[in-house]
Amino acid sequence: MIKESKYKAKMKVFNITRKTLLASSVDVASSSSERRKGLLGRDGLAPREGLWIVPCESIHTFFMKFSIDIIYLDRSMRVRKVRSNVPPWRLSACPTAHSVIELASGSIKASQTKPGDQLEFTAIET
Repeated sequence: MIKESKYKAKMKVFNITRKTLLASSVDVASSSSERRKGLLGRDGLAPREGLWIVPCESIHTFFMKFSIDIIYLDRSMRVRKVRSNVPPWRLSACPTAHSVIELASGSIKASQTKPGDQLEFTAIET
């Protein structure tokens, strides 16, 4: 179990089920202001880059400038739902989720991540 409030470092996310690296540089948005801002103001995400929003069960892409992949996780870091290439001006939710990873479009396809997969988060040195 991960205690979200302790994570301010960047994270690496590995899909244990598929044995694939999902992301190598994921920022953590765990405070209210960080969760509200999300990816707003960014021009895009590099491959293997993302944002982990904790806690979170729904997101929007209003005012964003680029499409993203979305992975919803339960408290055990098991994938509950995936959405690929979500364009700006959309809503998405998963009531059974505890957190959400927003990733560069193509990340889900490249890693073959699917609902039921188990993910592992590791803090990386910055």
